[in-house]
Amino acid sequence: MTIHIRIVQLLAAGLLTLLLSACATQQRAYSPQDQATSSRQKTGQKPYSVAGKRYEPLSSHEGFVQEGIASSYGSDFHGRKTSSGEPFDMNAMTAAHKTLPLGVYVKVQHKRSGKEIVVRINDRGPFVRERIIDLSEGAARKLDMIQEGLAAVKITALGYKMDKASEEVEYRAPVSYDNGSFALQVAALKIKDNAYRYAEELKKKYGAADVHVASVNGTTFYRVRLGQYSSLRAAQSAQESFERKGFPGNFVVAD
Repeated sequence: MTIHIRIVQLLAAGLLTLLLSACATQQRAYSPQDQATSSRQKTGQKPYSVAGKRYEPLSSHEGFVQEGIASSYGSDFHGRKTSSGEPFDMNAMTAAHKTLPLGVYVKVQHKRSGKEIVVRINDRGPFVRERIIDLSEGAARKLDMIQEGLAAVKITALGYKMDKASEEVEYRAPVSYDNGSFALQVAALKIKDNAYRYAEELKKKYGAADVHVASVNGTTFYRVRLGQYSSLRAAQSAQESFERKGFPGNFVVAD
């Protein structure tokens, strides 16, 4: 069997696994514990990206604007550790985003009703194509999107909240949304030997590939990652290139 055929078979299995885990509307396809590290909050929180939707991150201090679909998560994750290290509170005004630094405040506008809320990013996700933000149940309720489950939104990064003596709220912009260490996830397999064999084949052909082990809802996945990139822009460019090379559905992750 040629390397190409084996890659297609393994990739198909990985994509099927991802689709099955992403089928629920109200439940996230990713466990907050997968990327939870308290040290990330203390060291400035590198951006994390999954390119479920194409966007242009900003490296200036002007802010970050993105449009797409919002989803929500609640009781299934209540009390579990988020990527920031704090317990998830389904009633708090928080949200998960793929790339914005943890701790940044974001204005979320419901595009149909025009209603707006402000939430703090303390988790990673949602890892479903076209969805750009996962709101806590409390935040989703304030945005009046609980009944519909999903909503078209526009999000604007406000920055980190500044402590002021007055009641007026001010924010400062994060340093950068682009710098970091990134790779492309090309498969998520349940069989360990298949994942490491696939990664070894990719390494021989493309120069860099490895496997990251993660537990999602009690199931162990072996995530095959390809390449090493020092900026989000470079990783997104590679993601498009590998799409054309026969890796449909690959997405960017931060190491």
